[in-house]
Amino acid sequence: MSLANQIKNQHLMWRAGFGPAVEQLADLSEVSSKQLYKALQKASSKKPEYIDVADDFLKGLWAGIDEVGRQEKMKEIKEEDKKKIQQKQREGVRSLNLNWLNVFVNTDAQLREKMAFFWHGHFACRNLNVFYQQGLLDIIRRNALGSFRDMLHEVSKSAAMLNFLNNQQNKKDHPNENFAREVMELFTLGRGNYTENDIKEAARAFTGWSAGLKGQFIFRRFQHDYGSKTVFGKTGDFDGDEVLDILLSQKQTAKFITKKIYKFFVNDNADDEKVNWLAGRFYQSTYDIGKLMEDIFTSDWFYEEKNIGCKIKSPIELIAGIQRMLPMQLENEEALTFLQRALGQILFYPPNVAGWPGGKTWIDSSSLMLRMRLPQLINDVDEMNVKTKDDDDVMMGRKSQEEGNKPMGYGKRGVIRATIDWKEYMENFDKIQKDQLIGSIASNLLQTKSGVSSELIKQYSDAGSKESFIKSATLQLMSTPEYQLC
Repeated sequence: MSLANQIKNQHLMWRAGFGPAVEQLADLSEVSSKQLYKALQKASSKKPEYIDVADDFLKGLWAGIDEVGRQEKMKEIKEEDKKKIQQKQREGVRSLNLNWLNVFVNTDAQLREKMAFFWHGHFACRNLNVFYQQGLLDIIRRNALGSFRDMLHEVSKSAAMLNFLNNQQNKKDHPNENFAREVMELFTLGRGNYTENDIKEAARAFTGWSAGLKGQFIFRRFQHDYGSKTVFGKTGDFDGDEVLDILLSQKQTAKFITKKIYKFFVNDNADDEKVNWLAGRFYQSTYDIGKLMEDIFTSDWFYEEKNIGCKIKSPIELIAGIQRMLPMQLENEEALTFLQRALGQILFYPPNVAGWPGGKTWIDSSSLMLRMRLPQLINDVDEMNVKTKDDDDVMMGRKSQEEGNKPMGYGKRGVIRATIDWKEYMENFDKIQKDQLIGSIASNLLQTKSGVSSELIKQYSDAGSKESFIKSATLQLMSTPEYQLC
């Protein structure tokens, strides 16, 4: 086929995954985008394995605490053990972060994990309980391409979300409206598409929804308000599940979700006509996410020039994408959590309940400089002398604590110490003439025409041998502003 076909397929891999993997490069100019999408669907059709990183100490402790004796047992735990529990929980969430990032880099199920990454921002949740976070992650990964209805119900009953949005305090005669408000504003309808009365009445329906220490959903029936409620003009003795179904019955929910997906996967500037068409089909399919994504990724308009190379890579996409193209062994994986913090996106630590705003907010003068230094940092042994912004919202009020006590230990800098396996990458350029190398490398790495001249790349590349030239030119092109776009 053609270079144009290769760019389209790379576009699909960046949007429906975390960028092309080195082993795919030879095929991207040969297959059609529809064939590639079918392969992505097939690879993402299996049920994901549960990611379990919880420490044996925590598992043993939790196994000994049943719900009945929870309060008494927790009182018996010594102060030093409480500190140990907190430390183990932080370490667990950090390990979950690195494990999931590793999945992004290595899995064939790119479509499922990219969708789960989107839902991770949509159902934004900060919680230092590793069991709760593992449970929520499993829900969004299992349902990532399935039914939005099923996922909404499961997320709403997850211990992570119920705790994060204070529904544990939502009781009969003392309703807490936080959970009901966010379900409408952030998860289904979008701001301005409900009334304060809808929130008040819905909050009553969610009374008694709670969770146990091990993450299991608990309905506390004596705390539930069984009275009549009116939500969106419907009246009845509604419980939480029935309210969620009322929200799903609103076409506005389909439109809100579809627009958000369009902006994330297609273009920050939403095309209202296309969004409305997609939303109508999404609603008719009873919220089948897989069908919605197929509508997007197999359409001709998805591959229009205005949609290619128009999005700024999120920090996670940038970090994972480099590792997919240049397979590497990392001696110091902890450096990846520091990089996430320095670049402004930490998995499992969204800035607030609305998640990461994305788009141009990813870039400011300091983060752009670090982004462009990143390929060189990976390739050498310079210590990362980077000062991160202390966002106290992200640090969850722990700013004043010592570096090592911050959640997940984000204060650690150090050297990345990566050993790049160049072998498979180099094979793609065996038959390329020397004067065509920069153009060939650029076509694999960039989704937009480079504003940097070939002569400048040559000037800063090592011309000692063909191999050293390819390696150095690759790192130089990854260090350009154009590489920040996908």
